[in-house]
Amino acid sequence: MVSCNIKGKVTKEKRLKIKTAKMDYEDVLALPIPVHEKPVRQRLFFRIALLLLSVWDLWRSRFTYRLIGMEKLEKKEPCLVLMNHSSFIDLKIAARLMCTRPFHIVCTSDGFIGKRRLMRSIGCIPARKFMADVVLVRDMVYAVRELKSSVLMYPEASYSFDGTQTPLPESIGKFLKVLKVPVVLIRTQGAFTREPLYNNLQTRHVKVSAEVEYLFSPEEIARKSVRELNGILEEKFTFDYFRWQQDNRIRVKEPFRADGLNRMLYKCPHCEAEGQMLGQGTKISCKRCHKEYELTEYGYLRTPEEHTGNSDRVYQDSRGTGFTHIPDWYRWERECVRQELLSGVYRMEVPVTIYMMVNADRIYQVGEGTLVHSREGFHLTGCGGRLNYVQEPLASYSLYADFYWYEMGDVISLGDEKVQYYCFPKDCGDIVAKARLATEELYKLVREGMESR
Repeated sequence: MVSCNIKGKVTKEKRLKIKTAKMDYEDVLALPIPVHEKPVRQRLFFRIALLLLSVWDLWRSRFTYRLIGMEKLEKKEPCLVLMNHSSFIDLKIAARLMCTRPFHIVCTSDGFIGKRRLMRSIGCIPARKFMADVVLVRDMVYAVRELKSSVLMYPEASYSFDGTQTPLPESIGKFLKVLKVPVVLIRTQGAFTREPLYNNLQTRHVKVSAEVEYLFSPEEIARKSVRELNGILEEKFTFDYFRWQQDNRIRVKEPFRADGLNRMLYKCPHCEAEGQMLGQGTKISCKRCHKEYELTEYGYLRTPEEHTGNSDRVYQDSRGTGFTHIPDWYRWERECVRQELLSGVYRMEVPVTIYMMVNADRIYQVGEGTLVHSREGFHLTGCGGRLNYVQEPLASYSLYADFYWYEMGDVISLGDEKVQYYCFPKDCGDIVAKARLATEELYKLVREGMESR
């Protein structure tokens, strides 16, 4: 089996580490619950500091940007900035593009661990991913109305695994009507190709650019229905960065470009084995049937048996269906998961190391346990039988899952407004991407079932 914690060559561009400690499960539950704090006004000093910390990586990536209709936005007018989420450089891009106005950043609550005061001073607002969060809405309204600050939000809430869009919350259109401020869209090109999440934070030499577009005025938001707003945003957040790489002939010469690709492409399309794929160097192969693909410099997959060149077609061979386009392979995996759910055979049961977050001091390692995912949702047990957490399918439209999280390992995160659990699978193959696909498809199936009644 392929280990869930893949060791890869890591460049100088690393994520911030996170503070951890070992503690008994009951002692963690007994820790005081932190009191909610409203956002604080962002000081010019911190805005400049963010910009200066971003300059080096933006210069290395030869960053450029283009403005579209931004003359409509007044210099001191607060706005909501929606940005697609592709890689770790996104925040640095935002720091450059937003440096002329105070802004708050909606970020995951674990980003506050060990640096709560600093993150608040920078202007960060904590959020729980993929969950209904009334407190977050209140904080954002407070930021734009009382602090007269813009708010930057990644509505996808998570990095793209395969370079295509991830689900948007269904409530985004309603939220625009509540906020009643102009909406600006930031779209990046090259950020995913430069540092895809599966590739162990290894950075490629790829030029990065962005478009900054004035999307909606408050008057336009008032005129349009929630469905119309959601439809426009869904269209704006539709992309395929492997296709972008291919169409624009973006060359990735690095010899590690397929490292960790098995995290995302976990299922062999030929023998259909799961957890037997290995992405290493420039190739991904199946350890069971030995089928092998090369990830070319221009983002295509090709096999030794049939050199597909720059073709993006799907071909057939004697052992099954092969793919030349990575997102096609990932979509096939999604459909396989959906069929497992429909037929009632989907079930994931894995041993995990469990961490908990109850405050911004650190995350606490509380022991070992078992994580089960089925049509009934998630069920996490552990810590000698004392931990018993259930998360139903409709609790979240997607899953907080990450590769190489804070350089600790691949993770699945669950939780509610009181506690967040971080589960690190042990010796079980690559299951994180499948768990996210299953969560998304299960949510859709349950909603479809409710609507058909």
